[in-house]
Amino acid sequence: MSERAGVSERRRSRTPMVVGIVVVAVLAVVIGGVVFTQRTVGTVDPATPAGSIPISRAGAPFPTVVDEGVVVAGRSAPHTLDVYEDALCPACQSFESRGGARIAKVVAEGKLRVRYHLVNMLDQRSQPAGYSTLGGNALLCGAENGIFPDLHVSLYTAQPEEGGTGYTAEQLVDLGTRLGAGPGYADCVRSGKHDGQVAANFAKAAKDPDLRHQKTGSFGTPALVMDGTMLQPGDDRLDAVAPPL
Repeated sequence: MSERAGVSERRRSRTPMVVGIVVVAVLAVVIGGVVFTQRTVGTVDPATPAGSIPISRAGAPFPTVVDEGVVVAGRSAPHTLDVYEDALCPACQSFESRGGARIAKVVAEGKLRVRYHLVNMLDQRSQPAGYSTLGGNALLCGAENGIFPDLHVSLYTAQPEEGGTGYTAEQLVDLGTRLGAGPGYADCVRSGKHDGQVAANFAKAAKDPDLRHQKTGSFGTPALVMDGTMLQPGDDRLDAVAPPL
């Protein structure tokens, strides 16, 4: 089961971006001082073709490369944030909704480098099974073909429901094409070029004792590691680097 996302109480973004992890019937993540138990939804582009994934734009553009199955966003910076996320994880969608623009801004400014570890923890929670791998592979393909910032925001803003129907490879190819992906993107998505790396990322993270959430004692998404140390309840180091806009 994922750390489920949503909003039980809305507060302004001046509260900490990450406060902790709690258990409320099912796993829930506390982001920005709010316990998320429902989904947040981004603005849908009215010009989106029928059956296509809507486009959403990142707060700021930034360069990306893929390094051993990890998307590295930004160049050399004084701080590094490692983000472990699943394309189907509702709590990851909430984290992106609340903090994505702030993070994109400081990455573009050279104040923070982010390493995105895409995992397939929820592969069995889509119909048909496998969207976590498919979405994670697409994001790695996007990082290789110049569209990761906008692709990342788009896929979380219009995230499929956990337990529901995930996007198809052709829908992901169509989205990348509309975002202006490089020529290798379509083949990368269709061939599942990075499927094995997404699975390996999860297998490695699940066994890492340094990635266990304080409240649950186990790995879950999103997991955030700031400068080599996992963010736990009450830790405001990320807010110090990426302050409210």
